[in-house]
Amino acid sequence: MGMNAVYNGAQDCPLVIPVFPLAGALLLPRGQMPLNIFEPRYIAMIDDALRDHRTIGMIQPEPESGRQADTPGLLQVGCLGRITQFAETGDDRYILTLTGIARFRIVEELSVTTAYRQCRVSYDDFAIDFTARAGEDEVDRNSLLKALRSFAKANDLKIDWKGINEAPNEALVNALSMMCPFGPREKQALLEASSLKNRADVLVAITEIELARGGGDPETTLQ
Repeated sequence: MGMNAVYNGAQDCPLVIPVFPLAGALLLPRGQMPLNIFEPRYIAMIDDALRDHRTIGMIQPEPESGRQADTPGLLQVGCLGRITQFAETGDDRYILTLTGIARFRIVEELSVTTAYRQCRVSYDDFAIDFTARAGEDEVDRNSLLKALRSFAKANDLKIDWKGINEAPNEALVNALSMMCPFGPREKQALLEASSLKNRADVLVAITEIELARGGGDPETTLQ
């Protein structure tokens, strides 16, 4: 696909993808994730991706999987992202932005000669991801904003309220899910939510649990 690729369905997505295991990372369809790449194996992964589909799969390693640190077990659901911005630095790093396309489920991890890992994946369970703003009308926006205000106040967060008020529901729910300082299990629950409404409900529930704990990261800034 060209630089301005449009993904209308699973038929447009590669079935074998390189995967980037990263704990606590959450990429969602049409969300944007900045990445700072410096490990040689992931530099090679980006080089190969730029020559091919320009896509990589973001996925979380299994928590406490008991395997070697360089090959942890992988959770089964991740999100395919397309490299939409790319720059090289003077110290052998890549700075890039991934834009989420659709979630995938791992079918099998392949035995490969590359330094990075590759998986055969299926998008069949996530057809809704290819329809922008699907289910927006079902989101309880007021409950979401109420929880966000309480969380921001409790943790002294700086919030771009103008941007939030102008954001459509999909962008709001997904951006908050990606940016909020929650742990890997909570991030995975947000990723695997069956619909935008369900993701918003999970986000409110997690936020309320964190508030009840007096939790959150006071160093975090949402903007």
